[in-house]
Amino acid sequence: MVQSLPSRYTAHWVNQVAEIPQAEWDALAKPLKTPFFEWAWLHNLEASGSATSKAGWLPSHLTLWRDRTLIAIAPFYIKGHSYGEFVFDHQWAELAHRLGTNYYPKLLGMSPFTPAEGYRFLIAPGEDEDEIVEQMVSEIDHYCAKNRISGCNLLYVDPEWRPVLERHGFSTWMHHSYVWQNLDFQTFDDYLQAFNANQRRNIKRERKAVKNAGLNLRAITGEELTRSLCQTMYSFYCDTCDKFGWWGSKYLTRRFFEELYPDWCHRTILFAAFSDDDPQHPVGMSICFTKGDRLYGRYWGAHDDIENLHFDTCYYSPIEWAIDHGVQVFDPGAGGRHKKRRGFPATPNYSLHRFYDERLMQILRGYINQINEQEQMEIDAINADLPLKQKG
Repeated sequence: MVQSLPSRYTAHWVNQVAEIPQAEWDALAKPLKTPFFEWAWLHNLEASGSATSKAGWLPSHLTLWRDRTLIAIAPFYIKGHSYGEFVFDHQWAELAHRLGTNYYPKLLGMSPFTPAEGYRFLIAPGEDEDEIVEQMVSEIDHYCAKNRISGCNLLYVDPEWRPVLERHGFSTWMHHSYVWQNLDFQTFDDYLQAFNANQRRNIKRERKAVKNAGLNLRAITGEELTRSLCQTMYSFYCDTCDKFGWWGSKYLTRRFFEELYPDWCHRTILFAAFSDDDPQHPVGMSICFTKGDRLYGRYWGAHDDIENLHFDTCYYSPIEWAIDHGVQVFDPGAGGRHKKRRGFPATPNYSLHRFYDERLMQILRGYINQINEQEQMEIDAINADLPLKQKG
Protein backbone atom coordinates (compact mmCIF):
# COMPACT_ATOMS: atom_id res chain seq x y z
CA MET A 1 0.00 0.00 0.00
CA VAL A 2 1.37 3.39 -1.05
CA GLN A 3 0.46 6.50 0.92
CA SER A 4 1.36 10.00 -0.27
CA LEU A 5 2.48 12.22 2.59
CA PRO A 6 2.06 16.00 2.66
CA SER A 7 5.77 16.42 2.07
CA ARG A 8 8.61 15.29 -0.16
CA TYR A 9 8.34 11.75 1.25
CA THR A 10 6.30 8.74 0.17
CA ALA A 11 5.35 5.91 2.53
CA HIS A 12 4.95 2.34 1.35
CA TRP A 13 3.78 -0.55 3.54
CA VAL A 14 5.20 -3.92 2.43
CA ASN A 15 3.89 -7.35 3.38
CA GLN A 16 7.22 -9.14 3.39
CA VAL A 17 10.87 -8.30 3.74
CA ALA A 18 11.50 -9.88 0.34
CA GLU A 19 9.75 -6.94 -1.35
CA ILE A 20 12.82 -4.81 -0.55
CA PRO A 21 16.19 -5.74 -2.11
CA GLN A 22 18.55 -7.11 0.51
CA ALA A 23 21.30 -4.58 -0.22
CA GLU A 24 18.93 -1.63 0.22
CA TRP A 25 17.48 -2.99 3.45
CA ASP A 26 20.86 -3.88 4.93
CA ALA A 27 22.33 -0.49 4.10
CA LEU A 28 20.02 0.77 6.86
CA ALA A 29 20.10 -2.27 9.18
CA LYS A 30 23.76 -3.26 9.31
CA PRO A 31 24.98 -0.12 11.10
CA LEU A 32 22.85 -1.15 14.12
CA LYS A 33 24.47 -2.92 17.07
CA THR A 34 21.86 -5.67 16.93
CA PRO A 35 21.81 -8.26 14.11
CA PHE A 36 18.09 -8.98 14.43
CA PHE A 37 16.80 -6.43 11.93
CA GLU A 38 19.06 -7.46 9.08
CA TRP A 39 17.34 -8.70 5.95
CA ALA A 40 18.49 -12.33 6.17
CA TRP A 41 17.23 -12.77 9.74
CA LEU A 42 13.78 -11.26 9.18
CA HIS A 43 13.41 -12.91 5.78
CA ASN A 44 14.20 -16.29 7.30
CA LEU A 45 11.54 -15.76 9.98
CA GLU A 46 8.97 -14.94 7.33
CA ALA A 47 9.96 -17.39 4.58
CA SER A 48 10.30 -20.28 7.03
CA GLY A 49 6.69 -19.91 8.16
CA SER A 50 7.70 -18.80 11.67
CA ALA A 51 6.49 -15.17 11.49
CA THR A 52 3.48 -15.21 9.19
CA SER A 53 -0.18 -14.23 9.29
CA LYS A 54 -1.06 -17.88 9.97
CA ALA A 55 1.10 -17.76 13.10
CA GLY A 56 -0.45 -14.44 14.16
CA TRP A 57 2.46 -12.30 12.92
CA LEU A 58 1.31 -10.45 9.81
CA PRO A 59 4.33 -8.61 8.36
CA SER A 60 3.51 -4.99 7.63
CA HIS A 61 6.75 -3.04 7.33
CA LEU A 62 6.68 0.71 6.87
CA THR A 63 9.16 2.09 4.35
CA LEU A 64 9.82 5.75 3.62
CA TRP A 65 11.14 6.96 0.28
CA ARG A 66 12.44 10.17 -1.24
CA ASP A 67 11.85 9.79 -4.94
CA ARG A 68 13.21 6.27 -5.54
CA THR A 69 15.63 6.27 -2.63
CA LEU A 70 14.81 4.20 0.46
CA ILE A 71 15.63 6.36 3.48
CA ALA A 72 13.86 4.64 6.40
CA ILE A 73 12.24 1.37 7.48
CA ALA A 74 10.13 0.49 10.52
CA PRO A 75 9.85 -3.31 10.85
CA PHE A 76 6.28 -4.02 12.00
CA TYR A 77 3.85 -6.89 12.47
CA ILE A 78 0.10 -6.79 12.97
CA LYS A 79 -0.74 -9.01 15.94
CA GLY A 80 -4.01 -10.56 17.07
CA HIS A 81 -2.42 -11.93 20.26
CA SER A 82 0.60 -11.27 22.50
CA TYR A 83 2.43 -14.60 22.25
CA GLY A 84 6.10 -14.62 21.31
CA GLU A 85 6.73 -11.08 22.54
CA PHE A 86 7.97 -11.72 26.12
CA VAL A 87 6.48 -8.40 27.20
CA PHE A 88 3.34 -9.39 29.06
CA ASP A 89 0.70 -6.79 28.26
CA HIS A 90 -2.31 -8.92 29.16
CA GLN A 91 -3.31 -6.44 31.88
CA TRP A 92 -3.68 -3.75 29.23
CA ALA A 93 -5.74 -6.11 27.07
CA GLU A 94 -7.96 -6.85 30.07
CA LEU A 95 -8.33 -3.14 30.82
CA ALA A 96 -9.29 -2.44 27.21
CA HIS A 97 -11.95 -5.18 27.47
CA ARG A 98 -13.37 -3.59 30.63
CA LEU A 99 -13.50 -0.24 28.87
CA GLY A 100 -15.44 -1.83 26.04
CA THR A 101 -12.77 -1.27 23.41
CA ASN A 102 -10.61 -3.63 21.36
CA TYR A 103 -6.97 -4.25 22.20
CA TYR A 104 -6.32 -6.38 19.13
CA PRO A 105 -5.25 -6.10 16.40
CA LYS A 106 -2.22 -4.07 17.43
CA LEU A 107 0.81 -2.87 15.48
CA LEU A 108 3.99 -4.30 16.94
CA GLY A 109 7.58 -3.25 16.35
CA MET A 110 10.14 -5.90 17.31
CA SER A 111 12.12 -8.78 15.85
CA PRO A 112 9.70 -11.72 16.28
CA PHE A 113 10.36 -14.10 19.17
CA THR A 114 13.56 -12.18 19.98
CA PRO A 115 13.52 -10.45 23.39
CA ALA A 116 16.75 -8.55 22.76
CA GLU A 117 17.29 -4.81 23.05
CA GLY A 118 17.80 -2.77 19.91
CA TYR A 119 14.52 -1.89 18.14
CA ARG A 120 14.50 1.43 16.34
CA PHE A 121 13.46 2.78 12.98
CA LEU A 122 16.19 2.11 10.43
CA ILE A 123 17.12 5.54 9.09
CA ALA A 124 19.73 6.35 6.47
CA PRO A 125 22.84 8.18 7.71
CA GLY A 126 22.74 11.92 7.28
CA GLU A 127 18.96 12.24 7.51
CA ASP A 128 17.24 14.48 10.06
CA GLU A 129 16.08 11.81 12.51
CA ASP A 130 13.38 13.88 14.18
CA GLU A 131 11.92 14.91 10.84
CA ILE A 132 11.91 11.32 9.56
CA VAL A 133 10.38 9.98 12.78
CA GLU A 134 7.68 12.67 12.64
CA GLN A 135 6.75 11.61 9.11
CA MET A 136 6.72 7.93 10.06
CA VAL A 137 4.65 8.41 13.23
CA SER A 138 2.14 10.46 11.24
CA GLU A 139 1.89 7.63 8.72
CA ILE A 140 1.56 5.05 11.53
CA ASP A 141 -1.34 7.05 13.00
CA HIS A 142 -3.04 7.21 9.60
CA TYR A 143 -2.49 3.51 8.94
CA CYS A 144 -3.82 2.43 12.34
CA ALA A 145 -6.91 4.63 12.03
CA LYS A 146 -7.67 3.31 8.55
CA ASN A 147 -7.25 -0.33 9.59
CA ARG A 148 -8.86 -0.04 13.05
CA ILE A 149 -5.65 -0.99 14.84
CA SER A 150 -5.77 -0.34 18.59
CA GLY A 151 -2.25 0.96 19.11
CA CYS A 152 1.42 0.96 18.19
CA ASN A 153 3.76 -0.92 20.52
CA LEU A 154 7.55 -0.92 20.18
CA LEU A 155 9.35 -3.54 22.25
CA TYR A 156 13.00 -3.83 23.41
CA VAL A 157 13.70 -0.34 22.17
CA ASP A 158 17.27 0.89 21.78
CA PRO A 159 17.64 3.01 24.95
CA GLU A 160 19.58 5.70 23.06
CA TRP A 161 16.60 6.08 20.70
CA ARG A 162 13.88 6.04 23.37
CA PRO A 163 13.84 9.85 23.96
CA VAL A 164 13.12 10.40 20.26
CA LEU A 165 9.89 8.40 20.49
CA GLU A 166 8.92 10.05 23.76
CA ARG A 167 9.12 13.41 22.01
CA HIS A 168 6.61 12.07 19.50
CA GLY A 169 3.96 11.01 22.01
CA PHE A 170 4.95 7.48 22.99
CA SER A 171 4.91 6.43 26.66
CA THR A 172 7.70 4.31 28.13
CA TRP A 173 7.07 1.13 30.10
CA MET A 174 10.09 -0.31 31.93
CA HIS A 175 10.82 -4.05 32.18
CA HIS A 176 13.97 -5.97 32.96
CA SER A 177 16.21 -8.57 31.38
CA TYR A 178 19.30 -10.33 32.72
CA VAL A 179 22.39 -9.14 30.86
CA TRP A 180 26.07 -9.92 31.47
CA GLN A 181 28.59 -7.12 31.14
CA ASN A 182 32.28 -7.73 30.56
CA LEU A 183 33.90 -5.85 33.47
CA ASP A 184 37.30 -5.81 31.80
CA PHE A 185 37.65 -9.59 32.25
CA GLN A 186 40.69 -11.03 30.49
CA THR A 187 40.10 -14.68 31.46
CA PHE A 188 37.30 -16.88 32.74
CA ASP A 189 39.06 -16.87 36.11
CA ASP A 190 38.66 -13.07 36.20
CA TYR A 191 34.92 -13.64 35.82
CA LEU A 192 34.98 -16.13 38.69
CA GLN A 193 36.78 -13.66 40.92
CA ALA A 194 33.78 -11.33 40.77
CA PHE A 195 31.76 -13.80 42.91
CA ASN A 196 31.89 -14.54 46.58
CA ALA A 197 33.84 -17.64 47.58
CA ASN A 198 30.79 -19.86 47.90
CA GLN A 199 29.50 -19.08 44.41
CA ARG A 200 32.98 -19.51 42.88
CA ARG A 201 33.04 -23.03 44.32
CA ASN A 202 29.54 -23.71 42.96
CA ILE A 203 30.45 -22.67 39.43
CA LYS A 204 33.67 -24.69 39.46
CA ARG A 205 31.75 -27.70 40.75
CA GLU A 206 29.10 -27.36 38.04
CA ARG A 207 31.66 -27.22 35.24
CA LYS A 208 33.58 -30.12 36.76
CA ALA A 209 30.42 -32.23 36.83
CA VAL A 210 30.11 -31.82 33.05
CA LYS A 211 33.74 -32.89 32.59
CA ASN A 212 33.24 -35.87 34.91
CA ALA A 213 30.31 -36.96 32.75
CA GLY A 214 32.82 -37.42 29.92
CA LEU A 215 31.68 -34.38 27.98
CA ASN A 216 33.69 -31.73 26.17
CA LEU A 217 32.19 -28.44 25.02
CA ARG A 218 33.18 -26.80 21.78
CA ALA A 219 32.10 -23.57 20.06
CA ILE A 220 31.12 -24.18 16.41
CA THR A 221 30.75 -21.25 14.04
CA GLY A 222 31.58 -20.01 10.56
CA GLU A 223 32.86 -22.68 8.18
CA GLU A 224 32.54 -25.39 10.84
CA LEU A 225 28.78 -24.98 10.91
CA THR A 226 26.71 -27.42 8.85
CA ARG A 227 23.06 -27.78 7.92
CA SER A 228 23.05 -31.10 9.78
CA LEU A 229 24.10 -29.40 13.01
CA CYS A 230 21.37 -26.79 12.52
CA GLN A 231 18.85 -29.61 12.11
CA THR A 232 20.16 -31.19 15.29
CA MET A 233 19.72 -27.88 17.07
CA TYR A 234 16.09 -27.83 15.93
CA SER A 235 15.50 -31.25 17.49
CA PHE A 236 17.04 -30.04 20.76
CA TYR A 237 14.87 -26.91 20.59
CA CYS A 238 11.74 -29.02 20.12
CA ASP A 239 12.62 -31.34 23.00
CA THR A 240 13.11 -28.41 25.36
CA CYS A 241 9.88 -26.71 24.29
CA ASP A 242 7.92 -29.96 24.61
CA LYS A 243 9.02 -30.34 28.24
CA PHE A 244 7.07 -27.20 29.09
CA GLY A 245 3.91 -28.30 27.30
CA TRP A 246 1.59 -25.46 26.31
CA TRP A 247 4.06 -22.95 27.78
CA GLY A 248 6.91 -24.30 25.65
CA SER A 249 6.81 -21.41 23.16
CA LYS A 250 7.76 -23.50 20.13
CA TYR A 251 7.47 -20.68 17.61
CA LEU A 252 10.23 -21.50 15.12
CA THR A 253 9.98 -24.04 12.31
CA ARG A 254 12.50 -26.63 11.20
CA ARG A 255 13.10 -24.62 8.06
CA PHE A 256 14.14 -21.59 10.11
CA PHE A 257 16.98 -23.55 11.70
CA GLU A 258 17.97 -25.18 8.41
CA GLU A 259 18.17 -21.82 6.65
CA LEU A 260 20.66 -20.46 9.19
CA TYR A 261 23.10 -22.34 6.97
CA PRO A 262 24.76 -20.90 4.95
CA ASP A 263 23.50 -17.27 5.07
CA TRP A 264 23.76 -16.78 8.83
CA CYS A 265 26.86 -18.86 9.64
CA HIS A 266 28.88 -15.72 10.34
CA ARG A 267 26.40 -14.75 13.07
CA THR A 268 25.67 -18.20 14.54
CA ILE A 269 27.54 -20.03 17.30
CA LEU A 270 26.65 -23.49 18.56
CA PHE A 271 28.03 -24.42 21.97
CA ALA A 272 28.00 -28.18 21.57
CA ALA A 273 28.72 -30.89 24.13
CA PHE A 274 30.32 -34.06 22.77
CA SER A 275 30.85 -37.34 24.54
CA ASP A 276 34.37 -38.73 24.70
CA ASP A 277 32.93 -41.85 23.07
CA ASP A 278 31.37 -40.00 20.11
CA PRO A 279 33.07 -36.73 19.13
CA GLN A 280 30.86 -36.35 16.03
CA HIS A 281 27.32 -36.20 17.42
CA PRO A 282 26.50 -33.68 20.16
CA VAL A 283 24.51 -34.80 23.18
CA GLY A 284 23.49 -31.24 24.02
CA MET A 285 23.78 -27.82 22.49
CA SER A 286 22.88 -24.14 22.80
CA ILE A 287 22.57 -21.68 19.96
CA CYS A 288 23.81 -18.10 20.18
CA PHE A 289 24.17 -15.22 17.75
CA THR A 290 26.81 -12.52 17.66
CA LYS A 291 27.53 -9.16 16.10
CA GLY A 292 30.38 -6.82 16.94
CA ASP A 293 30.96 -6.85 20.67
CA ARG A 294 27.59 -8.46 21.51
CA LEU A 295 26.49 -12.03 22.06
CA TYR A 296 22.89 -13.26 22.28
CA GLY A 297 21.76 -16.57 23.73
CA ARG A 298 18.55 -18.09 22.41
CA TYR A 299 17.79 -21.84 22.75
CA TRP A 300 19.25 -25.04 24.09
CA GLY A 301 18.52 -28.74 24.49
CA ALA A 302 20.01 -32.14 25.31
CA HIS A 303 19.23 -35.80 24.68
CA ASP A 304 19.44 -36.68 28.37
CA ASP A 305 19.13 -34.86 31.67
CA ILE A 306 22.84 -34.38 32.29
CA GLU A 307 23.72 -32.60 35.50
CA ASN A 308 24.69 -28.93 35.00
CA LEU A 309 25.01 -29.23 31.21
CA HIS A 310 22.43 -26.49 30.80
CA PHE A 311 24.51 -24.06 32.85
CA ASP A 312 27.69 -24.79 30.92
CA THR A 313 26.25 -24.66 27.40
CA CYS A 314 24.06 -21.61 28.05
CA TYR A 315 26.20 -19.53 30.42
CA TYR A 316 29.74 -20.58 31.23
CA SER A 317 31.01 -21.63 27.80
CA PRO A 318 29.43 -18.59 26.07
CA ILE A 319 30.93 -16.29 28.73
CA GLU A 320 34.33 -17.89 28.24
CA TRP A 321 34.00 -17.43 24.47
CA ALA A 322 32.82 -13.87 24.96
CA ILE A 323 35.86 -12.98 27.06
CA ASP A 324 38.22 -14.59 24.54
CA HIS A 325 36.62 -12.68 21.64
CA GLY A 326 36.27 -9.23 23.19
CA VAL A 327 32.50 -9.37 23.65
CA GLN A 328 31.27 -6.69 26.04
CA VAL A 329 27.58 -7.60 26.38
CA PHE A 330 25.98 -11.05 26.57
CA ASP A 331 22.19 -11.20 26.60
CA PRO A 332 21.30 -14.85 27.29
CA GLY A 333 17.60 -14.58 26.44
CA ALA A 334 14.30 -14.62 28.32
CA GLY A 335 13.87 -15.73 31.92
CA GLY A 336 16.00 -15.14 34.95
CA ARG A 337 15.67 -17.94 37.45
CA HIS A 338 19.16 -19.32 36.80
CA LYS A 339 20.83 -16.23 35.40
CA LYS A 340 21.16 -13.91 38.37
CA ARG A 341 23.19 -16.46 40.33
CA ARG A 342 25.69 -16.58 37.47
CA GLY A 343 26.49 -12.91 37.21
CA PHE A 344 23.66 -11.62 35.03
CA PRO A 345 22.26 -8.55 36.83
CA ALA A 346 18.72 -7.36 36.19
CA THR A 347 18.99 -4.67 33.53
CA PRO A 348 16.19 -2.31 32.41
CA ASN A 349 14.70 -2.65 28.98
CA TYR A 350 11.94 -0.49 27.57
CA SER A 351 8.81 -0.77 25.50
CA LEU A 352 7.01 2.28 24.08
CA HIS A 353 3.27 2.50 23.57
CA ARG A 354 0.74 4.66 21.78
CA PHE A 355 -2.92 3.66 22.22
CA TYR A 356 -5.62 5.15 20.01
CA ASP A 357 -8.41 4.82 22.57
CA GLU A 358 -8.11 8.09 24.50
CA ARG A 359 -9.32 6.54 27.79
CA LEU A 360 -6.71 3.79 27.62
CA MET A 361 -3.99 6.29 26.78
CA GLN A 362 -4.98 8.53 29.71
CA ILE A 363 -4.78 5.60 32.11
CA LEU A 364 -1.39 4.59 30.71
CA ARG A 365 -0.03 8.12 31.13
CA GLY A 366 -1.56 8.45 34.58
CA TYR A 367 -0.08 5.27 36.04
CA ILE A 368 3.01 4.41 34.02
CA ASN A 369 5.42 6.38 36.21
CA GLN A 370 4.22 4.50 39.27
CA ILE A 371 4.52 1.19 37.42
CA ASN A 372 8.06 2.05 36.33
CA GLU A 373 9.06 3.06 39.86
CA GLN A 374 7.90 -0.33 41.14
CA GLU A 375 9.86 -2.05 38.37
CA GLN A 376 13.00 -0.13 39.33
CA MET A 377 12.52 -1.20 42.96
CA GLU A 378 12.33 -4.83 41.82
CA ILE A 379 15.51 -4.44 39.75
CA ASP A 380 17.33 -2.93 42.73
CA ALA A 381 16.16 -5.74 45.04
CA ILE A 382 17.30 -8.44 42.59
CA ASN A 383 20.73 -6.88 42.15
CA ALA A 384 21.23 -6.39 45.87
CA ASP A 385 20.96 -10.18 46.21
CA LEU A 386 23.52 -11.19 43.57
CA PRO A 387 26.24 -13.56 44.92
CA LEU A 388 29.05 -11.13 44.20
CA LYS A 389 32.18 -10.37 46.16
CA GLN A 390 31.67 -7.56 48.63
CA LYS A 391 33.52 -4.39 47.67
CA GLY A 392 35.77 -2.53 50.06
